[in-house]
Amino acid sequence: MFTGIVEELGTVRSFETRPTGARLVVQCCTVLEDAREGSSIAVNGTCLTALALTPDSFSADLAPETLALTNLGELRPGSRVNLERAVTPTTRLSGHIVQGHVDCKGELVSLDPLGEGNWWMRVRVPQDFDRYLVHKGSITIDGISLTIAMLEEARINHGPIVGVTLLPYTHAHTTLGSAELGAHLNIEVDILAKHLEKLLASRGQ
Repeated sequence: MFTGIVEELGTVRSFETRPTGARLVVQCCTVLEDAREGSSIAVNGTCLTALALTPDSFSADLAPETLALTNLGELRPGSRVNLERAVTPTTRLSGHIVQGHVDCKGELVSLDPLGEGNWWMRVRVPQDFDRYLVHKGSITIDGISLTIAMLEEARINHGPIVGVTLLPYTHAHTTLGSAELGAHLNIEVDILAKHLEKLLASRGQ
């Protein structure tokens, strides 16, 4: 489990496509401090298993489903990625409950300055996930726990647009600050909403 509070910006050292997926090597430092073979590390909000640890990098295998549902397949050597270690039982839950199981890819619609280092970001989300989005609810975008400040209704053939504020620290210390319009961003909706939906469905509601 993660909290959506990015610990470090890593750099992709290599990306090797394989017949059954891909192998990713990420250069980093902080998230390796207590890592060992098999540790979970979130890369752009995607839970990966750390392998082949070195003093300044780790490797991870990407399954075909991971490549299909996330933006990790678009990474290239030199790409920056958001990194977070799995929480421990004593960790403060500064964000919200994040599994690292990406639901879909969103599209960056706009990123505009608000002044004093704050930014307003709008991301279009696939229509199928509209029911999990609520005003003031939580959403994970590229591994970052954010609060939904605005929801624009879906249009014909287009999903809803989520609006969030990026604080100066988030803009400066995550990949969102340098994201380009049209970029694909990993989206994980609140797991509590999905559990509630299934519970109500089982009761015929």
